[in-house]
Amino acid sequence: MKERIGFDSAGYLKEQNQAILERIKLFSGKLYLEFGGKILHDYHAARVLPGYHPDIKIELLKSLKDKIDILLCIYAGDIERGRIRGDFGITYAVDTLKLIDDLREHGLEVLAVVITRFDEQPQAIAFKTKLENRNIRVYLHAATQGYPTDVDTIVSPAGYGRNAYIETSKPIVVVTGPGPGSGKLATCLSQLYHDHRQGLKSGYAKFETFPIWNLPLKHPVNIAYEAATADLQDFNMIDPYHLSAYQQSAVNYNRDVEIFPVIQRIMKKIMGESMPYQSPTDMGVNRAGFAITDDRLVQEAARQEIVRRFFRYQLEHLLGLEKKATVQRVVLLMEEVGVTPEDRKVVKPAREAAAAAALKASGQTGSGAAIELPDGSIVTGKNSDLMTATSSLVLNAIKQLAEIPDRIHLLAPNIIQHIRSLKRDILSLKQEMLDLEETLIALSMSATTNPTADLAMARLRELAGCEVHLTHIPAPGDEIGLRRLKVNLTVDPLFPSRDLYLG
Repeated sequence: MKERIGFDSAGYLKEQNQAILERIKLFSGKLYLEFGGKILHDYHAARVLPGYHPDIKIELLKSLKDKIDILLCIYAGDIERGRIRGDFGITYAVDTLKLIDDLREHGLEVLAVVITRFDEQPQAIAFKTKLENRNIRVYLHAATQGYPTDVDTIVSPAGYGRNAYIETSKPIVVVTGPGPGSGKLATCLSQLYHDHRQGLKSGYAKFETFPIWNLPLKHPVNIAYEAATADLQDFNMIDPYHLSAYQQSAVNYNRDVEIFPVIQRIMKKIMGESMPYQSPTDMGVNRAGFAITDDRLVQEAARQEIVRRFFRYQLEHLLGLEKKATVQRVVLLMEEVGVTPEDRKVVKPAREAAAAAALKASGQTGSGAAIELPDGSIVTGKNSDLMTATSSLVLNAIKQLAEIPDRIHLLAPNIIQHIRSLKRDILSLKQEMLDLEETLIALSMSATTNPTADLAMARLRELAGCEVHLTHIPAPGDEIGLRRLKVNLTVDPLFPSRDLYLG
């Protein structure tokens, strides 16, 4: 089945590149370009804008390679408390290391890492040492004195002047970080202050995909952004400064609108009357709205993303990681766009599979799973004595993709029994059934002697981007396996057993 496309990535890349080059012409010095959102693996954008390449920002940076320096910012408090990036399940500190590696793989070097709002946090000091031991330059920026109200102090040697100046050589300085609140804006403004003190008339702009300013306020894509940031209590609004200056409606989000008068005063203090922006929308470089080619498809994709966020926040609330108010906020957003959890096509089949598994096990708890394949068909899996529902699901899915009859087994029975024996008799694990990681290893072993297993294994790549729902919280091996297969996963907030430790 041909993939449905609602977004022109190539056209967007061309327009965004041109817009950045045009923006730098506003200033005789450097352009500090704050990169919001995810610089790599932007799966939220890919899900709500079908056709959007999740690594398109990297392609943009590569097209500007000779013109850019890259700074990475990370908030010292996020290092200290081990803040987690939800889509990868890794801390912001680890994500910073991963981002440096990922950029290097694409031929892009990070000039320096800036640890922001530094206040002698022990974990931040350890992180700085780790980076410097790997020959990565690190700068420590303290919280800005006087921020946000005392502009005279902010724009003075006691404010931005306290921060070490980061020497850069390229006309565009990309300032990014692992997530919101990393201190990107403060780093840009600090650099602006030092540049202007040296007579270099540099400027600032913001690259952020969402909300999309030239879509309606209540467009599902913009509401999906509200769902994605419900934990931050963000909400979209009409930019009143843009409306007043140009008599044109433009969508922005509350934090940018609320902070704009402060930013405007700070930039005017730094730049004098050359401050070119009349609104927070003016500061943005965002051509995403012009690359939408199928608005109907994009709207439906965005509605589905809101449902995904609902399941994610439900799970995080159950695990004690998220507030109930966040879940309630997304429920209201679902009502606003007219969807329910059951509008996700894989939810009902997964629950039916779980009910069938429970019935077969004489009323004991059953786990079910369902996947929507690229052709739109639904495949299910359920737990058994041999394997988890997730393992069953993946094997059933690749068998269907490879057109292998259901009666044919992909895994050699002796391999399954050896793994179960290892878990039970050697490792003393309570759970003998094979999780997905173990199942994939067993599949690869079977494929060495079984051409049918080899044929099925070759179809694993086709699962990337498929929708999956589980009726219970997955075991670590199931979750890691699904993450590596790059499916879009949702989960019912139910524990698989009475055991408190799931490792």
